Amino acid sequence: MFQYRKVLEMRSDGFSLRSIRAATGHSRQKITEVIRLAEKKEVTLPLTDEMTDKWLEEFLYPEKTMEGSGYRPIDFEYIHKELGKKNVTLTLLHHEYEVQCRAENAIPYAYRSFIRHYRKYAEQHKATMRIKRKPGEILEVDWAGSTGTLIDRDTGEKVKVYVFVATFPSSQLSYVEGFLSMNLTSWITAHRHAYDYFGGVSEVLVPDNLKTGVQENTRKQLVLNPTYKDMANHYGTFVMPARVKYPKDKASVEGSVRTISTWIIAAMRHTQCFTLKEWNDVAKEKLEEFNHRDFTKREGSRWSAFLEEEKSYLSPLPPTPYQMSEWLTAKVQPDYHISVKSQFYSVPYEYISQQVDVRVTDHLIEVFYNHLRIASHSRLYGKYGRQSTNRDHMPENHKLYTDQTPQNAIAWAKDIGRSTLQVVELILKNAAVERQGVQSIFTLKKVLRKHTKYELEKACQTVLDVTERPTVSLVKTALKNNQKQIKEEQMKKAVDKLTQNHGFTRGASYYGGRLNDE
Repeated sequence: MFQYRKVLEMRSDGFSLRSIRAATGHSRQKITEVIRLAEKKEVTLPLTDEMTDKWLEEFLYPEKTMEGSGYRPIDFEYIHKELGKKNVTLTLLHHEYEVQCRAENAIPYAYRSFIRHYRKYAEQHKATMRIKRKPGEILEVDWAGSTGTLIDRDTGEKVKVYVFVATFPSSQLSYVEGFLSMNLTSWITAHRHAYDYFGGVSEVLVPDNLKTGVQENTRKQLVLNPTYKDMANHYGTFVMPARVKYPKDKASVEGSVRTISTWIIAAMRHTQCFTLKEWNDVAKEKLEEFNHRDFTKREGSRWSAFLEEEKSYLSPLPPTPYQMSEWLTAKVQPDYHISVKSQFYSVPYEYISQQVDVRVTDHLIEVFYNHLRIASHSRLYGKYGRQSTNRDHMPENHKLYTDQTPQNAIAWAKDIGRSTLQVVELILKNAAVERQGVQSIFTLKKVLRKHTKYELEKACQTVLDVTERPTVSLVKTALKNNQKQIKEEQMKKAVDKLTQNHGFTRGASYYGGRLNDE
């Protein structure tokens, strides 16, 4: 379904059409149409929780109408002042705001909208916000600044282990895993394993602006790495990178990185590991100790807080884990195939000469044009130049050619008649090679564009009456002669009919004679 909420919220936040298209995967034309409709129908921003994608679709296109009314303004100065008091939270202040709105019969902003507006106010005044994150809403991810160490068994050389950290701000529960590289494969694998560890997915994913995840992040434009975006879509989460030079946007993971650097990485300084699996096994034990360790200033642990307050708010995992993919671009060649990793795959011939996006996994090739999937194939391996062709992608004349086999030729001839079948069998029998015979029959089939089945059957019978080695040329000659004979017969009948209708005989009286009865 079209992501109406995301489009309108991103537009409200100042993102360009290009950034919205990159984040949502929808076409620019559709995005522009939705924004214009929303402006025309005065859709109030920010959206409330009840304004789901389905609700917006019914309102904008107008299968369902609903009269909107204004929202009660938020007194930011009062809120900012009250937050400075002991034990006062935004959750409490929003509750009081809702109670006041109901008493005045006004519509309140939803909690998330309330938080977002206050964040903008606080940022403008360079204020430090005291916000308790909504449980299950955000997962912050990053690479730790410190690294672990492996020992190469053969050389004794120390090998760096790069540590991935994922943290829920609400419960502070963390996940840790080591990798030998910070490349895209490691980045995606770390996310997949983190989701498995947590047993669910957050609404929003907040990474740093590393190139493996974010290609560009400015006030006007957000461009995600295609694979990272594809992974987020698979898990149903929205990527919202931290702003450049704004570490407070992901303060929880920054704090967890420092703590984990102490309790896991530093705690393993005397542990000798010779493989990455050994390092991760030890790190997993340290992580469990870290997550189950009691808080200093409140009851419970990170793990118990996660189970009690956060896990129920997570979205369920998809049926299958995300499969690592690579995105490429290709141009559709005149033979309606594209080249991917030295193999060739067909697309509908209507896209010849067009530039397409290609998603490559270990087992599948998917081809997209303007974000619409137009073809998919099982991935080919082996020698260069193997080809996967879908018959539905061919023009009609190509389909006719590829369908030519001796069996298909005989089945076609049976449908015409006995004489045609006999001619086809003799052509196949007398051909030097099978392909030559099949090609001759393909040519013979083309005569049905100008002649009927009856005419072809009659011509084949004529040819069989004079030779036992029929050819396509003889059949065409017989068709021409039969056509000529039919025209001559039609002409003769026309003349005879004309004579019969207009001729008469004069009687004896015309010449001065007498009638017989006189």
